[in-house]
Amino acid sequence: MRKIPPVDLAREYKKIEQEANKAVLEVLSSGRYINGPVVMQFEEEFSNYIGVPYTVSCASGTDALYLALRSLKIGPGDEVITSPFTFIATAEVITLTGATPVFIDIKAETFNLNPELLEAAITPKTKAIIPVHLYGQPVDMTRVMEIAERHHLHVIEDCAQATGATWLGKRVGSFGALGCFSFFPTKNLGSCGDGGAITTHNLSLAQSIRMLKEHGSNKRYLHEEIGVNSRLDALQAAILRIKLSYLDSCNQARCQIAASYQKLLQYLPDGIILPIDPSAGGHVWNQYTIRLVEGSRDKLREYLESKGIISMVYYPIPLHLQPVYQNLGYQQGTLPIVEKVAHQVLSLPMFPGLLLEEQEQIVYALKEWR
Repeated sequence: MRKIPPVDLAREYKKIEQEANKAVLEVLSSGRYINGPVVMQFEEEFSNYIGVPYTVSCASGTDALYLALRSLKIGPGDEVITSPFTFIATAEVITLTGATPVFIDIKAETFNLNPELLEAAITPKTKAIIPVHLYGQPVDMTRVMEIAERHHLHVIEDCAQATGATWLGKRVGSFGALGCFSFFPTKNLGSCGDGGAITTHNLSLAQSIRMLKEHGSNKRYLHEEIGVNSRLDALQAAILRIKLSYLDSCNQARCQIAASYQKLLQYLPDGIILPIDPSAGGHVWNQYTIRLVEGSRDKLREYLESKGIISMVYYPIPLHLQPVYQNLGYQQGTLPIVEKVAHQVLSLPMFPGLLLEEQEQIVYALKEWR
């Protein structure tokens, strides 16, 4: 029985082994491990890829979101609207600035926040919206930007799981005031450690972020703000430059794998709902996530594991129900769609090197289940 992991980073490395080893050795021999030309080259290439004039790299996707909020002067007394169906970092950084996260429900079909619920959540304290392009699926940015512009709100895109995704042909991370990316190894563009970046059309914001990530300093030992230490190291930048050149082909492979899943799974038993790819969006399938009728998800996951297939649950507890946010006053039933979906989602193995025979093994197990 072939064991199938949710992602196989070693298999991915094998495809770029010679290039990656060469790039790493060049950095090591240069002695320039922090900042330096390799980091600057990556920032320029990433800007060109996303379609913005400025990219500021940083140490993680979490830092990217935090620095974005700080650059917009969001803090105590402010509110930021976002999705409750995401990793804790999206809301955590709002809290760390002293602002308050405001959660709205999602659309079950896309797993993303429902733009039609935005206006009802806006108050005089609202300063920004953070749409999360979850699982590689772009949010309806047309609607989000219309609402944000009408209410004079900043938009910070959380692109952690969607590098390369598009909405109406335009890459995510180029719509809002700021786009925030994670280069965690399992992401579509992943480093060999932590890493992140912020993209923007605004030179002033880029300069502010660059200062904040360097201890609030533009000049050595002269500090204008309280900042943080958040730098993308040169080794990670060197690897990311190589992987960026393969990103579109890797995303295309993900799309082909998703299409195969859709075809192979079309005759599944009742009670299993396949994901969708809206025509306006360019999904890049960081995850291929199905939904199960309530009560059966965990049983199916255990069954798949017994067959050597490792699936994942992203995310079992919505943020508004997390213990750390009980002070915000949300109750069970407040956001019914996300509460239901969180008990249904199951992400099947998805990575560019996944073989057709492995998919067939997964599909056979799903059809055999029950």
